[in-house]
Amino acid sequence: MSSFPALGLAGPSLRVVEELGFAAPTPIQAAAIPALLAGRDLVGVAATGSGKTLAFGLPLLERLDLGRRAPQALVLCPTRELAGQVAGELRTFGRHRPGLRVALLVGGQPGHAQRMTLAEGPHVVVGTPGRVADHVDRGDLNLEGIRLFVLDEADRMLDLGFREEVEKILAGLPAVRQGSLFSATWPAAVVALGDAHLRNPLRVEVDQAAPTEIDQRWVRVANADERAMALRLLLHQYGGAGALVFCNLKVTIDGLVGLLAADGFDVAALHGDLDQPERERVVGLLRDDSLRVVVASDVAARGLDIDGLDLVVNFDLPHHVEPYLHRVGRTGRAGKAGVARSLWGPGDGEKVGRVEAALGRSLPQLGLGDLPPLGDPPPRAPRATLRIEGGRKDKVRKVDLLGALTGEGGIPGDRIGRIAVFDNFSTVAVDRALALPLLAWLKTGKVKGRKARASLLSEP
Repeated sequence: MSSFPALGLAGPSLRVVEELGFAAPTPIQAAAIPALLAGRDLVGVAATGSGKTLAFGLPLLERLDLGRRAPQALVLCPTRELAGQVAGELRTFGRHRPGLRVALLVGGQPGHAQRMTLAEGPHVVVGTPGRVADHVDRGDLNLEGIRLFVLDEADRMLDLGFREEVEKILAGLPAVRQGSLFSATWPAAVVALGDAHLRNPLRVEVDQAAPTEIDQRWVRVANADERAMALRLLLHQYGGAGALVFCNLKVTIDGLVGLLAADGFDVAALHGDLDQPERERVVGLLRDDSLRVVVASDVAARGLDIDGLDLVVNFDLPHHVEPYLHRVGRTGRAGKAGVARSLWGPGDGEKVGRVEAALGRSLPQLGLGDLPPLGDPPPRAPRATLRIEGGRKDKVRKVDLLGALTGEGGIPGDRIGRIAVFDNFSTVAVDRALALPLLAWLKTGKVKGRKARASLLSEP
Protein backbone atom coordinates (compact mmCIF):
# COMPACT_ATOMS: atom_id res chain seq x y z
CA MET A 1 0.00 0.00 0.00
CA SER A 2 1.28 3.46 -0.90
CA SER A 3 1.71 6.28 1.60
CA PHE A 4 1.31 10.05 1.26
CA PRO A 5 5.04 10.77 1.89
CA ALA A 6 5.89 8.36 -0.94
CA LEU A 7 3.83 10.40 -3.41
CA GLY A 8 6.29 13.31 -3.37
CA LEU A 9 4.12 15.82 -1.52
CA ALA A 10 5.71 18.78 0.25
CA GLY A 11 5.67 19.44 3.99
CA PRO A 12 2.54 21.67 4.15
CA SER A 13 0.53 19.04 2.27
CA LEU A 14 1.75 16.17 4.43
CA ARG A 15 0.98 18.16 7.55
CA VAL A 16 -2.63 18.83 6.58
CA VAL A 17 -3.13 15.21 5.44
CA GLU A 18 -2.00 14.05 8.89
CA GLU A 19 -4.24 16.58 10.65
CA LEU A 20 -7.25 15.43 8.60
CA GLY A 21 -6.61 11.84 9.64
CA PHE A 22 -5.98 10.37 6.18
CA ALA A 23 -3.87 7.28 6.85
CA ALA A 24 -3.28 6.17 3.25
CA PRO A 25 -4.13 7.51 -0.21
CA THR A 26 -7.12 6.17 -2.12
CA PRO A 27 -6.43 4.55 -5.52
CA ILE A 28 -7.23 7.76 -7.43
CA GLN A 29 -4.97 9.77 -5.11
CA ALA A 30 -2.08 7.31 -5.33
CA ALA A 31 -2.17 7.38 -9.14
CA ALA A 32 -3.02 11.03 -9.77
CA ILE A 33 -0.90 12.96 -7.27
CA PRO A 34 2.57 12.00 -8.60
CA ALA A 35 1.49 12.60 -12.20
CA LEU A 36 0.01 16.01 -11.44
CA LEU A 37 3.04 17.03 -9.38
CA ALA A 38 5.18 16.13 -12.40
CA GLY A 39 3.10 18.43 -14.61
CA ARG A 40 1.23 15.81 -16.65
CA ASP A 41 -2.30 16.26 -17.93
CA LEU A 42 -4.65 13.69 -16.46
CA VAL A 43 -8.04 12.05 -16.91
CA GLY A 44 -9.53 10.54 -13.77
CA VAL A 45 -12.56 8.26 -14.11
CA ALA A 46 -13.82 7.80 -10.58
CA ALA A 47 -17.08 7.89 -8.69
CA THR A 48 -18.03 10.64 -6.27
CA GLY A 49 -16.51 9.92 -2.88
CA SER A 50 -13.29 8.42 -4.25
CA GLY A 51 -11.12 11.25 -2.92
CA LYS A 52 -10.59 13.10 -6.18
CA THR A 53 -10.68 16.61 -4.65
CA LEU A 54 -7.60 15.79 -2.58
CA ALA A 55 -6.11 14.08 -5.64
CA PHE A 56 -6.13 17.26 -7.71
CA GLY A 57 -6.21 19.78 -4.86
CA LEU A 58 -2.85 19.09 -3.22
CA PRO A 59 -0.80 19.13 -6.45
CA LEU A 60 -2.65 22.26 -7.58
CA LEU A 61 -1.78 24.10 -4.38
CA GLU A 62 1.84 23.00 -4.54
CA ARG A 63 2.26 24.47 -8.02
CA LEU A 64 0.98 27.96 -7.12
CA ASP A 65 3.20 31.01 -6.75
CA LEU A 66 1.66 32.57 -3.65
CA GLY A 67 3.80 35.65 -4.11
CA ARG A 68 1.92 36.50 -7.31
CA ARG A 69 -1.55 37.89 -6.57
CA ALA A 70 -3.43 36.86 -9.71
CA PRO A 71 -5.56 33.87 -10.78
CA GLN A 72 -3.27 30.95 -11.58
CA ALA A 73 -5.64 27.97 -11.29
CA LEU A 74 -9.24 27.43 -12.39
CA VAL A 75 -11.57 24.66 -11.21
CA LEU A 76 -14.91 24.28 -13.02
CA CYS A 77 -17.75 22.35 -11.32
CA PRO A 78 -21.24 21.53 -12.58
CA THR A 79 -23.23 22.75 -9.55
CA ARG A 80 -23.09 25.50 -6.95
CA GLU A 81 -23.01 22.93 -4.18
CA LEU A 82 -19.99 21.12 -5.56
CA ALA A 83 -18.16 24.37 -6.34
CA GLY A 84 -18.71 25.59 -2.77
CA GLN A 85 -17.55 22.27 -1.38
CA VAL A 86 -14.39 22.23 -3.54
CA ALA A 87 -13.53 25.83 -2.64
CA GLY A 88 -13.92 25.02 1.06
CA GLU A 89 -11.76 21.91 0.79
CA LEU A 90 -9.02 23.78 -1.08
CA ARG A 91 -8.94 26.37 1.71
CA THR A 92 -8.66 23.53 4.22
CA PHE A 93 -5.92 21.77 2.24
CA GLY A 94 -4.04 25.07 2.01
CA ARG A 95 -4.30 26.18 5.60
CA HIS A 96 -0.53 25.85 6.06
CA ARG A 97 0.13 28.00 2.98
CA PRO A 98 0.03 31.59 4.30
CA GLY A 99 -1.63 34.10 2.01
CA LEU A 100 -3.55 31.57 -0.09
CA ARG A 101 -6.73 33.08 -1.56
CA VAL A 102 -9.52 31.04 -3.15
CA ALA A 103 -12.42 32.77 -4.95
CA LEU A 104 -15.84 31.15 -5.42
CA LEU A 105 -17.85 32.20 -8.49
CA VAL A 106 -21.38 30.75 -8.57
CA GLY A 107 -24.87 31.96 -9.35
CA GLY A 108 -27.32 32.95 -6.64
CA GLN A 109 -24.78 35.30 -5.03
CA PRO A 110 -24.18 39.02 -5.67
CA GLY A 111 -21.99 39.61 -8.71
CA HIS A 112 -20.48 42.81 -7.31
CA ALA A 113 -19.08 40.97 -4.29
CA GLN A 114 -17.47 38.41 -6.60
CA ARG A 115 -15.98 41.21 -8.72
CA MET A 116 -14.43 42.73 -5.60
CA THR A 117 -12.97 39.34 -4.66
CA LEU A 118 -11.46 38.96 -8.14
CA ALA A 119 -10.01 42.46 -7.94
CA GLU A 120 -8.09 41.38 -4.82
CA GLY A 121 -6.15 38.82 -6.86
CA PRO A 122 -7.08 35.29 -5.73
CA HIS A 123 -4.68 32.48 -6.58
CA VAL A 124 -7.42 29.92 -7.31
CA VAL A 125 -10.84 30.45 -8.88
CA VAL A 126 -13.53 27.80 -8.35
CA GLY A 127 -16.88 28.19 -10.05
CA THR A 128 -19.68 27.00 -12.27
CA PRO A 129 -19.22 27.45 -16.04
CA GLY A 130 -22.04 29.94 -16.45
CA ARG A 131 -20.90 32.35 -13.76
CA VAL A 132 -17.20 32.03 -14.67
CA ALA A 133 -17.99 32.74 -18.33
CA ASP A 134 -20.03 35.77 -17.26
CA HIS A 135 -17.09 37.22 -15.31
CA VAL A 136 -14.77 36.57 -18.25
CA ASP A 137 -17.17 38.38 -20.60
CA ARG A 138 -17.37 41.35 -18.23
CA GLY A 139 -13.61 41.57 -17.99
CA ASP A 140 -13.61 40.78 -14.26
CA LEU A 141 -11.62 37.56 -14.69
CA ASN A 142 -8.44 37.57 -16.75
CA LEU A 143 -7.51 34.09 -17.93
CA GLU A 144 -4.02 34.99 -19.19
CA GLY A 145 -2.31 33.89 -15.97
CA ILE A 146 -4.13 30.55 -15.62
CA ARG A 147 -1.58 27.73 -15.76
CA LEU A 148 -3.66 24.99 -14.15
CA PHE A 149 -7.26 23.96 -14.81
CA VAL A 150 -9.52 21.20 -13.52
CA LEU A 151 -12.85 20.04 -14.94
CA ASP A 152 -14.61 18.32 -12.04
CA GLU A 153 -17.48 15.93 -12.80
CA ALA A 154 -17.20 16.69 -16.51
CA ASP A 155 -19.99 14.28 -17.45
CA ARG A 156 -22.41 16.10 -15.19
CA MET A 157 -21.32 19.46 -16.63
CA LEU A 158 -22.16 18.29 -20.14
CA ASP A 159 -25.43 16.71 -18.99
CA LEU A 160 -26.47 20.11 -17.61
CA GLY A 161 -25.80 21.79 -20.96
CA PHE A 162 -22.60 23.67 -20.09
CA ARG A 163 -20.54 22.48 -23.07
CA GLU A 164 -20.60 25.85 -24.86
CA GLU A 165 -19.48 27.76 -21.74
CA VAL A 166 -16.76 25.20 -20.92
CA GLU A 167 -15.38 25.28 -24.47
CA LYS A 168 -15.38 29.08 -24.48
CA ILE A 169 -13.53 29.28 -21.15
CA LEU A 170 -10.92 26.68 -22.12
CA ALA A 171 -10.35 28.38 -25.47
CA GLY A 172 -9.35 31.52 -23.58
CA LEU A 173 -6.64 29.82 -21.51
CA PRO A 174 -2.94 30.16 -22.37
CA ALA A 175 -1.49 27.54 -24.70
CA VAL A 176 0.98 26.43 -22.04
CA ARG A 177 -1.02 25.01 -19.15
CA GLN A 178 -1.69 21.79 -17.27
CA GLY A 179 -5.18 20.32 -17.35
CA SER A 180 -7.03 17.55 -15.57
CA LEU A 181 -10.50 16.17 -16.13
CA PHE A 182 -12.47 14.07 -13.65
CA SER A 183 -15.64 12.21 -14.55
CA ALA A 184 -17.72 9.42 -13.05
CA THR A 185 -18.44 8.01 -16.52
CA TRP A 186 -16.66 8.16 -19.87
CA PRO A 187 -19.25 8.85 -22.60
CA ALA A 188 -18.26 9.99 -26.08
CA ALA A 189 -18.91 13.67 -25.30
CA VAL A 190 -16.46 13.61 -22.38
CA VAL A 191 -13.89 11.74 -24.49
CA ALA A 192 -14.15 14.47 -27.13
CA LEU A 193 -13.77 17.20 -24.52
CA GLY A 194 -10.62 15.58 -23.14
CA ASP A 195 -9.16 15.01 -26.61
CA ALA A 196 -9.68 18.68 -27.49
CA HIS A 197 -8.17 20.26 -24.38
CA LEU A 198 -5.72 17.82 -22.77
CA ARG A 199 -2.25 16.94 -24.00
CA ASN A 200 -1.27 13.25 -23.89
CA PRO A 201 -3.12 12.77 -20.57
CA LEU A 202 -2.49 9.91 -18.20
CA ARG A 203 -5.77 8.03 -17.73
CA VAL A 204 -6.55 6.73 -14.26
CA GLU A 205 -9.71 4.68 -13.78
CA VAL A 206 -11.00 3.20 -10.54
CA ASP A 207 -13.85 0.79 -9.98
CA GLN A 208 -17.22 2.45 -10.49
CA ALA A 209 -19.30 -0.08 -8.59
CA ALA A 210 -20.85 0.97 -5.31
CA PRO A 211 -18.60 0.18 -2.33
CA THR A 212 -19.01 -3.25 -0.78
CA GLU A 213 -19.38 -1.78 2.73
CA ILE A 214 -22.83 -0.50 1.75
CA ASP A 215 -25.63 -2.90 2.64
CA GLN A 216 -27.92 -2.62 -0.40
CA ARG A 217 -31.37 -4.21 -0.46
CA TRP A 218 -34.67 -3.92 -2.28
CA VAL A 219 -37.91 -3.33 -0.38
CA ARG A 220 -40.94 -4.62 -2.28
CA VAL A 221 -44.08 -2.46 -2.14
CA ALA A 222 -47.42 -3.02 -3.83
CA ASN A 223 -48.78 0.54 -4.11
CA ALA A 224 -48.28 4.19 -3.16
CA ASP A 225 -49.54 3.70 0.42
CA GLU A 226 -47.09 0.85 1.03
CA ARG A 227 -44.29 2.94 -0.50
CA ALA A 228 -44.90 5.76 1.97
CA MET A 229 -45.20 3.33 4.89
CA ALA A 230 -41.95 1.58 3.91
CA LEU A 231 -40.13 4.92 3.99
CA ARG A 232 -41.46 5.75 7.45
CA LEU A 233 -40.47 2.31 8.76
CA LEU A 234 -36.95 2.60 7.33
CA LEU A 235 -36.42 6.06 8.80
CA HIS A 236 -37.51 4.83 12.22
CA GLN A 237 -35.16 1.85 11.92
CA TYR A 238 -32.13 3.74 10.58
CA GLY A 239 -31.02 7.31 9.97
CA GLY A 240 -29.97 8.21 13.52
CA ALA A 241 -27.08 10.31 12.18
CA GLY A 242 -28.83 11.44 9.02
CA ALA A 243 -30.62 10.05 6.01
CA LEU A 244 -31.01 11.04 2.37
CA VAL A 245 -34.23 10.12 0.56
CA PHE A 246 -34.12 10.43 -3.24
CA CYS A 247 -37.13 11.13 -5.43
CA ASN A 248 -37.46 11.76 -9.16
CA LEU A 249 -40.01 14.59 -8.98
CA LYS A 250 -40.21 17.83 -7.00
CA VAL A 251 -43.90 17.29 -6.23
CA THR A 252 -43.01 13.96 -4.59
CA ILE A 253 -40.29 15.63 -2.52
CA ASP A 254 -42.62 18.31 -1.20
CA GLY A 255 -45.29 15.76 -0.34
CA LEU A 256 -42.85 13.56 1.59
CA VAL A 257 -41.43 16.50 3.52
CA GLY A 258 -44.95 17.33 4.74
CA LEU A 259 -45.65 13.69 5.63
CA LEU A 260 -42.41 13.22 7.57
CA ALA A 261 -42.67 16.57 9.35
CA ALA A 262 -46.11 15.53 10.58
CA ASP A 263 -44.47 12.34 11.91
CA GLY A 264 -42.08 14.46 13.97
CA PHE A 265 -38.93 14.15 11.86
CA ASP A 266 -36.50 17.05 11.48
CA VAL A 267 -36.75 17.08 7.69
CA ALA A 268 -36.11 19.44 4.76
CA ALA A 269 -36.28 19.40 0.96
CA LEU A 270 -33.33 19.82 -1.40
CA HIS A 271 -34.01 20.37 -5.09
CA GLY A 272 -33.18 22.71 -7.94
CA ASP A 273 -36.07 25.11 -7.36
CA LEU A 274 -34.65 26.30 -4.04
CA ASP A 275 -32.54 29.43 -4.12
CA GLN A 276 -28.85 29.10 -3.37
CA PRO A 277 -28.89 30.38 0.24
CA GLU A 278 -31.65 27.91 1.14
CA ARG A 279 -29.84 25.01 -0.52
CA GLU A 280 -26.67 25.91 1.36
CA ARG A 281 -28.65 26.16 4.61
CA VAL A 282 -30.13 22.67 4.19
CA VAL A 283 -26.78 21.07 3.33
CA GLY A 284 -25.13 22.86 6.25
CA LEU A 285 -27.77 21.66 8.71
CA LEU A 286 -27.37 18.08 7.53
CA ARG A 287 -23.59 18.32 8.00
CA ASP A 288 -24.17 19.81 11.45
CA ASP A 289 -26.44 16.93 12.57
CA SER A 290 -29.20 19.53 12.91
CA LEU A 291 -31.39 17.67 10.41
CA ARG A 292 -32.17 13.97 10.43
CA VAL A 293 -33.70 13.62 6.97
CA VAL A 294 -33.23 15.42 3.65
CA VAL A 295 -35.57 14.52 0.80
CA ALA A 296 -33.71 15.32 -2.39
CA SER A 297 -33.65 15.23 -6.15
CA ASP A 298 -30.54 14.17 -8.03
CA VAL A 299 -29.18 17.70 -7.65
CA ALA A 300 -27.90 16.37 -4.31
CA ALA A 301 -26.47 13.11 -5.61
CA ARG A 302 -23.44 14.87 -7.06
CA GLY A 303 -21.23 17.22 -5.10
CA LEU A 304 -22.73 16.47 -1.70
CA ASP A 305 -19.97 15.18 0.54
CA ILE A 306 -21.24 14.45 4.04
CA ASP A 307 -19.62 11.90 6.32
CA GLY A 308 -21.72 9.88 8.70
CA LEU A 309 -24.97 9.42 6.76
CA ASP A 310 -26.55 6.26 8.08
CA LEU A 311 -29.06 5.68 5.34
CA VAL A 312 -29.91 6.35 1.70
CA VAL A 313 -33.41 5.51 0.46
CA ASN A 314 -34.38 5.46 -3.20
CA PHE A 315 -38.05 6.31 -2.78
CA ASP A 316 -38.21 6.38 -6.58
CA LEU A 317 -35.76 4.32 -8.57
CA PRO A 318 -33.83 6.41 -11.11
CA HIS A 319 -34.20 5.62 -14.81
CA HIS A 320 -30.49 4.88 -15.28
CA VAL A 321 -27.79 3.01 -13.35
CA GLU A 322 -25.37 5.92 -12.94
CA PRO A 323 -27.68 8.01 -10.71
CA TYR A 324 -28.32 4.91 -8.60
CA LEU A 325 -24.60 4.50 -7.95
CA HIS A 326 -24.17 8.15 -7.08
CA ARG A 327 -27.15 8.12 -4.74
CA VAL A 328 -26.05 4.97 -2.94
CA GLY A 329 -22.52 6.36 -2.72
CA ARG A 330 -23.69 9.07 -0.30
CA THR A 331 -23.57 6.52 2.53
CA GLY A 332 -20.79 4.17 3.58
CA ARG A 333 -18.07 6.80 3.16
CA ALA A 334 -14.54 6.98 4.55
CA GLY A 335 -14.53 3.25 5.29
CA LYS A 336 -17.69 3.38 7.41
CA ALA A 337 -20.56 0.98 6.93
CA GLY A 338 -23.66 2.31 5.22
CA VAL A 339 -27.20 1.21 4.44
CA ALA A 340 -29.07 1.73 1.16
CA ARG A 341 -32.67 0.67 0.65
CA SER A 342 -34.49 1.01 -2.66
CA LEU A 343 -38.27 0.71 -2.93
CA TRP A 344 -39.36 -1.66 -5.70
CA GLY A 345 -42.93 -1.31 -6.86
CA PRO A 346 -45.02 -2.19 -9.90
CA GLY A 347 -43.25 -1.15 -13.08
CA ASP A 348 -39.77 -1.04 -11.53
CA GLY A 349 -38.60 -4.48 -12.66
CA GLU A 350 -36.64 -3.24 -15.66
CA LYS A 351 -34.78 -0.64 -13.55
CA VAL A 352 -33.96 -3.28 -10.95
CA GLY A 353 -32.56 -5.54 -13.66
CA ARG A 354 -30.26 -2.81 -14.97
CA VAL A 355 -28.90 -2.07 -11.49
CA GLU A 356 -28.21 -5.71 -10.69
CA ALA A 357 -26.55 -6.22 -14.09
CA ALA A 358 -24.24 -3.27 -13.39
CA LEU A 359 -23.42 -4.56 -9.91
CA GLY A 360 -22.88 -8.09 -11.20
CA ARG A 361 -25.05 -9.60 -8.48
CA SER A 362 -28.61 -9.84 -7.19
CA LEU A 363 -29.53 -7.81 -4.13
CA PRO A 364 -31.53 -9.26 -1.22
CA GLN A 365 -35.23 -8.43 -1.08
CA LEU A 366 -37.33 -7.38 1.89
CA GLY A 367 -41.07 -6.93 2.36
CA LEU A 368 -42.92 -4.58 4.70
CA GLY A 369 -43.26 -7.43 7.17
CA ASP A 370 -39.48 -7.69 7.43
CA LEU A 371 -39.19 -4.15 8.81
CA PRO A 372 -39.64 -3.33 12.52
CA PRO A 373 -43.03 -1.73 13.29
CA LEU A 374 -43.37 1.97 14.02
CA GLY A 375 -42.58 2.73 17.62
CA ASP A 376 -42.19 5.95 19.58
CA PRO A 377 -41.95 9.30 17.82
CA PRO A 378 -38.58 9.62 16.08
CA PRO A 379 -35.76 11.24 18.06
CA ARG A 380 -34.96 14.82 17.23
CA ALA A 381 -31.72 15.76 15.49
CA PRO A 382 -28.99 15.88 18.15
CA ARG A 383 -27.84 19.43 17.41
CA ALA A 384 -29.17 22.85 16.48
CA THR A 385 -27.31 25.40 14.37
CA LEU A 386 -26.90 29.10 15.11
CA ARG A 387 -25.87 31.80 12.66
CA ILE A 388 -23.54 34.45 14.09
CA GLU A 389 -22.96 37.67 12.16
CA GLY A 390 -19.26 38.13 11.39
CA GLY A 391 -16.99 36.05 9.18
CA ARG A 392 -13.69 35.98 7.32
CA LYS A 393 -14.00 39.59 6.17
CA ASP A 394 -14.33 40.58 9.84
CA LYS A 395 -11.20 38.56 10.70
CA VAL A 396 -13.30 36.04 12.64
CA ARG A 397 -11.72 32.60 12.95
CA LYS A 398 -13.01 29.26 14.22
CA VAL A 399 -10.70 29.54 17.21
CA ASP A 400 -12.26 32.92 18.11
CA LEU A 401 -15.75 31.44 18.15
CA LEU A 402 -14.69 28.34 20.05
CA GLY A 403 -12.87 30.43 22.64
CA ALA A 404 -15.83 32.77 23.18
CA LEU A 405 -18.35 29.92 23.50
CA THR A 406 -16.28 27.78 25.84
CA GLY A 407 -14.98 30.78 27.80
CA GLU A 408 -17.51 33.51 28.55
CA GLY A 409 -20.32 31.44 27.04
CA GLY A 410 -19.61 28.55 29.40
CA ILE A 411 -20.40 25.85 26.80
CA PRO A 412 -18.39 22.63 27.28
CA GLY A 413 -16.21 22.01 24.26
CA ASP A 414 -17.52 18.48 23.76
CA ARG A 415 -21.04 19.89 23.28
CA ILE A 416 -20.03 22.07 20.36
CA GLY A 417 -20.17 20.56 16.90
CA ARG A 418 -19.13 21.88 13.51
CA ILE A 419 -18.05 25.53 13.26
CA ALA A 420 -18.02 27.05 9.77
CA VAL A 421 -16.76 30.54 8.91
CA PHE A 422 -17.98 32.23 5.72
CA ASP A 423 -17.24 35.68 4.30
CA ASN A 424 -19.83 37.64 6.30
CA PHE A 425 -21.19 35.22 8.89
CA SER A 426 -20.40 32.02 10.77
CA THR A 427 -22.40 29.01 11.91
CA VAL A 428 -22.03 26.96 15.08
CA ALA A 429 -23.71 23.63 15.83
CA VAL A 430 -24.35 22.88 19.50
CA ASP A 431 -26.26 20.26 21.45
CA ARG A 432 -29.94 20.99 20.92
CA ALA A 433 -30.62 21.57 24.62
CA LEU A 434 -28.03 24.38 24.66
CA ALA A 435 -29.26 26.26 21.61
CA LEU A 436 -31.70 28.62 23.33
CA PRO A 437 -29.43 29.37 26.33
CA LEU A 438 -26.57 30.10 23.94
CA LEU A 439 -28.77 32.35 21.82
CA ALA A 440 -29.75 34.26 24.96
CA TRP A 441 -26.09 34.67 25.98
CA LEU A 442 -25.13 35.92 22.53
CA LYS A 443 -27.53 38.85 22.95
CA THR A 444 -25.15 40.31 25.53
CA GLY A 445 -21.94 38.31 25.04
CA LYS A 446 -19.08 39.19 22.75
CA VAL A 447 -17.04 37.42 20.09
CA LYS A 448 -13.60 38.88 19.43
CA GLY A 449 -14.49 41.94 21.49
CA ARG A 450 -17.68 42.73 19.56
CA LYS A 451 -21.33 42.14 20.30
CA ALA A 452 -22.52 39.16 18.33
CA ARG A 453 -25.88 39.18 16.58
CA ALA A 454 -27.16 35.65 16.29
CA SER A 455 -30.19 33.67 15.09
CA LEU A 456 -31.27 30.05 14.90
CA LEU A 457 -31.08 28.28 11.55
CA SER A 458 -32.86 25.15 12.80
CA GLU A 459 -35.64 24.35 15.20
CA PRO A 460 -34.53 24.36 18.89
